Amino acid sequence: MTTNPTNQSPDSDIALRAHILPFVAWLLMISLFGEATGWKYALRGALCLSLFLFFRPWRWYPRLQIRNLLPAVLIGIAVFMIWIFFESDFATRWPNIQQLYYKVAIMPPWKITHFSADSPYAPQVCGWTFTILKILASAFVISFIEEFFWRGCIYRWLIKRDFLSVDPGKLSAGIFFLVAFGFGMEHARWLVGFVTGIAYGWLYLRTRDIWATGIAHAVTNLLLGIYVVWAGKYHFW
Repeated sequence: MTTNPTNQSPDSDIALRAHILPFVAWLLMISLFGEATGWKYALRGALCLSLFLFFRPWRWYPRLQIRNLLPAVLIGIAVFMIWIFFESDFATRWPNIQQLYYKVAIMPPWKITHFSADSPYAPQVCGWTFTILKILASAFVISFIEEFFWRGCIYRWLIKRDFLSVDPGKLSAGIFFLVAFGFGMEHARWLVGFVTGIAYGWLYLRTRDIWATGIAHAVTNLLLGIYVVWAGKYHFW
């Protein structure tokens, strides 16, 4: 008789792949596709959505609890406001704080390109179809892929390799902040990303509802996309 040295059930192995592969594919396509363009982002979104639908990581979760919808939307709005605050015109009232933010809270190796009207995602460059697809893929594809990866899988997997057996409401403070930090480091604006990871992680612990965290993330990304196009703040993209 053989034993599983990781104490991980075959179902957990399948679930692990289902959570990880769509996210890994998204990161790989960023490297493979090279310089940003509207059609490349649309293709990346379509391919990763196909993987997400194929692997169906939601199989291991209950449906959205309606009572969690309002908190999810409110947290999504709050995170959006935090995300843009330090780079907003309003923040210029505190120039020292804003300059400190630019120096410390944005990773130097990932220099933020201050796109203006010539952004590859601006409608006058790529057309409204690809601009809208950029907004939709950001809001409804990568947001859910990330939440199933970071909150649904990685947080619980770091607690126990058979992550499906871990209560989503279980708090392990060190792992909680580690995952939030990992999520933050995925973004050029790492500090705001870290705060965002804490907000989404807290929501998941409180609700035990992965769909609520996905909706919160989707609301943030949707509002950010609308704001970027409306205000011409393409450096967020």
